[in-house]
Amino acid sequence: MRWWQSAVVYQVYIRSFADGSGDGIGDIAGLRDRLGYLTELGVDALWINPWYPSPQADAGYDVADYCGIEPDYGTLQQAQDFLAEAHAAGLRVILDIVPNHTSAAHRWFAAALAGEPGARDRYHFRAGRGDRGQLPPNDWQSVFGGPAWSRIADGSWYLHLFAPAQPDLNWDHPQVRREFEDVLRFWFDRGVDGFRIDVAHGLVKAPGLPDRDTGLGMLDGAAHPAWDQDGVHEIYRGWRAVAREYDPERVFIAEAWVADSGRLARYLRPDELHTAFQFDFLRAPWRAASLREVADDAMAAAATVGAPPTWVLSNHDVTRTVTRYARSQPDHLVGTDWERKRWTREPADHDLGRRRARAGALLQLALPGTAYIYQGEELGLEEIEQLPDELRRDPTFAQSGFTDVGRDGCRIPLPWSGAAAPYGFSPAPVTTWLPQPPHWGSRAVAAQHDDPASVLQLYRAALRLRRTHWRGAGPVRWLDCPPGVLAFRRGELCCWVNTTGREVALPKNATVLLASHSTATETRLPPDTTVWLAAPEISL
Repeated sequence: MRWWQSAVVYQVYIRSFADGSGDGIGDIAGLRDRLGYLTELGVDALWINPWYPSPQADAGYDVADYCGIEPDYGTLQQAQDFLAEAHAAGLRVILDIVPNHTSAAHRWFAAALAGEPGARDRYHFRAGRGDRGQLPPNDWQSVFGGPAWSRIADGSWYLHLFAPAQPDLNWDHPQVRREFEDVLRFWFDRGVDGFRIDVAHGLVKAPGLPDRDTGLGMLDGAAHPAWDQDGVHEIYRGWRAVAREYDPERVFIAEAWVADSGRLARYLRPDELHTAFQFDFLRAPWRAASLREVADDAMAAAATVGAPPTWVLSNHDVTRTVTRYARSQPDHLVGTDWERKRWTREPADHDLGRRRARAGALLQLALPGTAYIYQGEELGLEEIEQLPDELRRDPTFAQSGFTDVGRDGCRIPLPWSGAAAPYGFSPAPVTTWLPQPPHWGSRAVAAQHDDPASVLQLYRAALRLRRTHWRGAGPVRWLDCPPGVLAFRRGELCCWVNTTGREVALPKNATVLLASHSTATETRLPPDTTVWLAAPEISL
């Protein structure tokens, strides 16, 4: 089994992980200082959100130079030193690559605006509609809100599926394809182990850019001429060929929001990408039936192409798990905007959400395949829903007409130590780039480090047991269990998940290896609790 088929990958949102320079912004120096924490946690690899030079119109996903380092984060030499230190610590490193769009500050877009011959062909420039070209070329809407087109001084329009500062690239242009293959080699030559591909489903647009007549949501499962076009697969076959130039082969993981697991599996064919996030897992409510359906669907689809399923409960784009589980649970998969709309309508019970999040983590880590942990999940951090409007950074807030507060609440800088901000995030008493809440001292790493009941200690124990027990344990075999309970066996191990509000009986002749809540016993499974059982022979 290759490392990426069963790895636990920790997502580093670098701007909010740790600040080594003292300016209130996370950086490479802070990340290097915390490598010991990550190895002690027990993860196998790191995925780092974009660390390239960027005007930060969208938290670094507006890249101005794919082969450099954002000065706020450090230098290329510091990045090279970090890669060496991470590898020496036994950690592999995956970077983020953003191929759907560049920054408006990228040299290519500057050349396009300056009218250099052929420069606009690298993007999607079009004449407008209407008798004076005053209307956008089609009806597409930006994911962040508002039209997906902006007009420039000469009257033409350019496409941006996200912020106006993120013009979409034209992947029919051969220079675009060559450039990104060179970017892959640039970082692979420096020791990077792979890439997470941002908006992997969006590179190719339908010919003619036809109208859609509805919105452009990232979670929209219906067909859209901007998403999941068949032409993306040729691009990724080229990327896979680049990855195979290296020994060991470099790996890719796709962020691909597609209609179903069958469409997702197309990205994972043997000559394309290695893995892809199973987003339905984080969209599923805390209900046993929904979780089982999502798990079955993901495992079956991945098996058709010989790829591992990839499980994620949270990331930098969605409401944190504690908060998602802190409110009433629907009967359907949900989107991030749906969650945010509930914030002002339904109070959050964070104690309940944290209990469910602990249980969900044990479910995630018991399933076969790859697991991703977003920074702060191991601390049980909740979404910070109340931020001053003037401090919000997510472009979603402005582009939605100030109706969608966006994703800042899951991107707050981590608390490391102490009772007051910046909680050890910075070496100096500075104001962090997003404000930390006044109650996070109890959730800091130092506060949880030696507490056997803490979320941090649960994650550490779970990652140790996953490595020694669950890896290679075999396929999932579902077990009969009461309604609202999820139970499966893998080899001689069992995982039982109780999503109900009542206690249920556990099977006899089993030993509890780990429980998400201290009230679990050898015979009883409390509400909203998961247990791992050593059960060579069990009976109900």
